[in-house]
Amino acid sequence: MHAREMKPVKFATQLDADVADKLRSFAAETDRSISKIVNEAVAEYLARYRVRPAFRTALDEVITEHAELLERLAK
Repeated sequence: MHAREMKPVKFATQLDADVADKLRSFAAETDRSISKIVNEAVAEYLARYRVRPAFRTALDEVITEHAELLERLAK
């Protein structure tokens, strides 16, 4: 969200069962609501894909190239 809180809007969608299970588990592990996680994920996704295409392509290449290292660092 931005500096000021915005009023939440109800929104319904469907997820693959596996994704939904992982989302529920992640929410429980992190003691966060599913709504908060989905809101943050969608906001991050939208921000990421609004970045200049050349920069996004370069970033995606770096992330792909170093995925294993990034995964180990995240643990």
